Amino acid sequence: METGQLKHIIEAALLAYGQPLNVEQLRELFDEHERPEAAAVRQALSALAADFEERPVELVEVASGWRLQVRRQFSAQLWQERPTRYSRALLETLALIAYRQPITRAEIENVRGVTVNPNIVRTLTERGWIRVVGHREVPGHPELLGTTREFLDYFSLKSLDELPSLAALKDMDDVGIQLDFDGPVTVQAVPAGLPAANDAEAAG
Repeated sequence: METGQLKHIIEAALLAYGQPLNVEQLRELFDEHERPEAAAVRQALSALAADFEERPVELVEVASGWRLQVRRQFSAQLWQERPTRYSRALLETLALIAYRQPITRAEIENVRGVTVNPNIVRTLTERGWIRVVGHREVPGHPELLGTTREFLDYFSLKSLDELPSLAALKDMDDVGIQLDFDGPVTVQAVPAGLPAANDAEAAG
């Protein structure tokens, strides 16, 4: 199969599915006797990404695979609602989990000096950004928290290695800027926001 034809099929699939697809998932779209090699799929993806370089839609690789999304400079014109604002406490908690995972709530509290509001952990869990990844082998076996593939996808990261270094962040206010909590916009969906953090969270 020619790269041009393969490229068009991949573009159609990404639009139809509306979610990231990895190379193997793209290969599975074809019958076994005409299934392209992984190298051919990657070549087609590179060619497709080049096609979108001057367009308002871009092809990006995230943790779960490849997806089409509206470029950030155009998304504000398409969706006029105010971006969700998160409390400093929520951002600090998420940053600690992202940078120091796996980490327990007690360890988060030790760093921040205040109790972790349960609503913050519930919000991050419902958002799909964090999950329990194990238990610390100490009395009580507290849960260990870590980030998820959805967290990486939302912030257009392929791996945690792409997070900015903590040394590059002047203070926790920079975390929201560096991680860009407005998030990308996929081609088929308006990003769903979370309710703004309540006063208790902000105070936490």
